[in-house]
Amino acid sequence: MTQDEAVATAPALAPSAPASTSAQGSAPSPASAAALATQVPAAGRPGLAHGSRGRRLLAIGLLAVWGPGLLVMLADTDAGSLITAAQSGAQWGYRMVLPQLVLVPILFVVQEMTVRLGIVTGKGHGALIRERFGRGWALVSAGTLFASGVGALLTEFAAVAGVGELFGIPKTLTVPVAAAFLIGIAMTGSYRRTERIGIAIGLAELVFIPAMIMAHPDFHAIAANLGNIPLGNSSYLFLLAANVGAVIMPWMIFYQQGAVIDKGLRPAQMRSERRDTAVGAVLTQVIMIVTVVIFAATVGLHRSGAALDTVGQMSAALQPFLGSVGARALLGAAMLGAALVAALVASLAGSWGLSEVFGWKHSLNRRPDRKSAAFYLTYGLAHVAGAVIVLLSLDLVSLVVDVEVMNALLLPIVLGFLLALEARALPREHRMHGPYRWFVTGLCLVVIAFGLYMVPAMLLG
Repeated sequence: MTQDEAVATAPALAPSAPASTSAQGSAPSPASAAALATQVPAAGRPGLAHGSRGRRLLAIGLLAVWGPGLLVMLADTDAGSLITAAQSGAQWGYRMVLPQLVLVPILFVVQEMTVRLGIVTGKGHGALIRERFGRGWALVSAGTLFASGVGALLTEFAAVAGVGELFGIPKTLTVPVAAAFLIGIAMTGSYRRTERIGIAIGLAELVFIPAMIMAHPDFHAIAANLGNIPLGNSSYLFLLAANVGAVIMPWMIFYQQGAVIDKGLRPAQMRSERRDTAVGAVLTQVIMIVTVVIFAATVGLHRSGAALDTVGQMSAALQPFLGSVGARALLGAAMLGAALVAALVASLAGSWGLSEVFGWKHSLNRRPDRKSAAFYLTYGLAHVAGAVIVLLSLDLVSLVVDVEVMNALLLPIVLGFLLALEARALPREHRMHGPYRWFVTGLCLVVIAFGLYMVPAMLLG
């Protein structure tokens, strides 16, 4: 049975729940197979609970719900993040592994708020800001989202250009092809199809795992350095701030809240979507840790101080250890997957957010037509503009740094709105309470502080 067939037949298996309504269009909700598998008492259906049919229904249910969290987390490990992880490993070795583990709960608690906001209210982030704080603040949020989204596209297209140059392909070919590919993905008329393609692309980042094995890291040294955190060193603190400040991109918040709506998720499926988000948070930080370990075990031990600002420099630094073909193939695949999935998610987030603020129809479940023309035009033009700027830019390294500064400056606005909406837009039973609220607020303030700490050093450097 295919996933779409399961959607069509699920109402016959369980009582239907009222469909969620949202500003994102009239997309049908997915099957409640996950809820069915967990709500039916095992004693009443012993064959279903323990047999292959029960496992099949549970798998279908998870597939029907999972996706938004995994996709946005794979996008979080974008090209800029991988470069930051490589620099961290090369300069500070295994002492940057523990901070990557600590970032897992930060990622989860922030994105989990978007899950609750999207599923419970049925409205996107921009629409809720407009509803709760007025059109003026909605325009401010739209402006931050637009700047962040375009900035992300510049970073990712710069990485695509770098990957192409590893194999002698000019950016005048790779960047336009990548832009056309990303535009085409969104035109399929199906959110689910777009999501599956995005996840498949993003999983290319996992090729760093065999690269780590080839690098022969010292696992005893990794364990010994977990507690070695030289916070008194300004160079270490700057790279730590770079890792923390990049853990939450402004467009991630808009994307996941919009994605759970376009996928048609219901409150009964919130627990499964939280698990999806948790698994994604762990996976993306595993990729970051693997990247840190690769460069710590190679460049950090033998070529400390090597420049790692571009894809080409990263490949050249790894070639003595992985070989010319291995370094280019593994690094190229990982960076290309990271860049394309981040570009897809960031541009969708920007297009959804602007559409919510201005009241345009904006569901991927409907093909381009007159009602959704503004949404698709925004999505397409963002890629065209990003591609043109990268093609005209001579200094892609400075371009990436400028984008990092901009994201750090935008974080206080984005996280401030997120916390305010969680407190005001959700029914009381779905809000955070007590110590957990203060814990999450504190983590958000830490992210903001580290992001802002980076700004003067990056501007002066």
